[in-house]
Amino acid sequence: MNLSTILQAATLAALAGGLCAQKVDVTADITTSTTWTKANYYNLTKQIYVKNGATLTIEAGTVVASTANVGGSLAVTQGARIYVLGTAKEPVIMTSTTDVATWSASTTHPTGKDPRTGAWHEGCQEWGNLTIMGKAFISENANPSNTPAPNANNTGVMEGLTPSIPADGIYGGGDDDDNSGTLKYLSLRYGGKVIALNDELNGLSLGGIGRGTTIHHVEIMNNVDDGIEIWGGTVNLKYLSIWNIGDDSLDIDQGFRGKVQFGLIVQGYSKDDKQGSGVGDNCCETDGAEDSHYQPVTTTSIYNFTIIGQPDSGDRATAWRDNARVQYYNCIFMDCGEEIVGFDDKDGDGGNGYGYQGTASWAATWTTPYTQYSTVNAPTNPAAFYQAQHRGNWAGICNSVFYNNLSRSAYTEADARGVFAAANGNVKEPTNSPITSITRAAAVLKGGLSQRRVTALDPRPANDALNLAVTACPPNDGFWSPVRVRGAFTPGNNWLVSWTSSWAYGITTAGTPWTDLGNCLTGKYCCPNLALSGPLTANSTVNLSLTNAIENAPAYLGFGLGATLDLPFMGGVLVPNIGLGGAVPIATNSQGQLVINNAPFVGLPKGTLLTLQCWIVDANGPFGLSASNAVCGEAQ
Repeated sequence: MNLSTILQAATLAALAGGLCAQKVDVTADITTSTTWTKANYYNLTKQIYVKNGATLTIEAGTVVASTANVGGSLAVTQGARIYVLGTAKEPVIMTSTTDVATWSASTTHPTGKDPRTGAWHEGCQEWGNLTIMGKAFISENANPSNTPAPNANNTGVMEGLTPSIPADGIYGGGDDDDNSGTLKYLSLRYGGKVIALNDELNGLSLGGIGRGTTIHHVEIMNNVDDGIEIWGGTVNLKYLSIWNIGDDSLDIDQGFRGKVQFGLIVQGYSKDDKQGSGVGDNCCETDGAEDSHYQPVTTTSIYNFTIIGQPDSGDRATAWRDNARVQYYNCIFMDCGEEIVGFDDKDGDGGNGYGYQGTASWAATWTTPYTQYSTVNAPTNPAAFYQAQHRGNWAGICNSVFYNNLSRSAYTEADARGVFAAANGNVKEPTNSPITSITRAAAVLKGGLSQRRVTALDPRPANDALNLAVTACPPNDGFWSPVRVRGAFTPGNNWLVSWTSSWAYGITTAGTPWTDLGNCLTGKYCCPNLALSGPLTANSTVNLSLTNAIENAPAYLGFGLGATLDLPFMGGVLVPNIGLGGAVPIATNSQGQLVINNAPFVGLPKGTLLTLQCWIVDANGPFGLSASNAVCGEAQ
């Protein structure tokens, strides 16, 4: 063996040893503040609890890859916090070693695999989940000491956990502003380990989480129980992607009073088992309270969801139980196999349904203005207690489009509840699809039901999903994004790109936010989050904020403004004499604001939709940012 071969062998041995050393087996609960870094990957060997007020911080790019079928999971107890700080370029991934095995080889990642690659496989229950327990109000009657009226002492026991100390499985309290941390750019894959019959782990479990908690850009791929389940609390959620769930995709219980915007649900199967245990059940299931006359009662608004069911055998698009009060605005409901509105009345867990002990009937829930409050077991300050709704009635579906829902009973209950009254602004069974494209695999039998799994999807809006009236936009209250589209995506922004498993597996490739600029400029571009402040007049100031400019080389920001949905660099055309364009340098690692003064909007018809798009040029790109480029700024 020559010297070169010896050195090469030594280098490979050292590299292999280093990668092996970077695996961290997590064997004990986290009781002091801890940071997990992308220099390692972490294997949960059992149910791990973050407790005693500790904080767990997980850096961008970190992988938690639990040994398949061992049952590792992560639970954050009351008073502790978790900060999952992923980015679009470097998400935090929690999955199993079976998933990691499908990734391409990498000599730089601690797992020896590339997280931005992989292949979908039929599977679930390969590890546990992420559970977070907070101190916000809940309504739960299983605890005999709980009261029907809101009480800070009302608590619940979290399902799916087996803590050695019972207090580590408790959620609920009296602090609606409670802060359990931050989840952003988090991909949860192939989880849902079953503890016992009816005692299962959802992809993400949230019990009594307060509005001080930040949750956005979270994905669930393949889970045996629900995708995301929320018990009570007031946390607001944004940008949710939920795929191939074995039970309900989004399940809300016990008096949830937060806001939700931008969600994609794609029904399918996680394993070959009956509906609810492997094949998807309801897309959105909402329980009001347990028991039905308890308060708080679920009272929420859900904006801009794209819900894609199973056309042959899917269950309900929305299921309603135990006095749930939910408003769906600006959504897409398509390919749903059964009912758009499913009146279940009772949850099967002992609740008594709508109208119990003087509460509102099912019919009255759809006709009672949101400004009225039930007097049954009411809080002393109902207006402060219920903040998520801002228009309409307690229950409603408005400004949405319904496409290819072919069951004979698809619209029976929706028609009875007046969903398609003209004032609600809904579009029923248009000729053309409201999304850009969808491809399904051939039908297979799973759980005895015909399933056609989605294999390619461009969920960006098309046809009737475009250009809502400005009156349909949510209020600009610091949480809602006032986009003028139906569904979860805007024309120039597929926010699934670069951080989700659906993108890594090649299912949602369309809309990639960076590409070579060819002869124009050498480098990459992407679109950051944008918003136009309105109303816009001839002398408006347009504020463009850029964040996360963290590349290592100087960058340039280009911008364009016009009355079209796509500007020249995105394939569209600027309106003559209306558009603005240019490029300005920005500093490395900067966060700044670009102000365009005296925008020339004179001559535009009142109500014209104005669109702002931008790009970033950087030889070391791409950036890991996203865009929101169709907004409710209008010419006045």
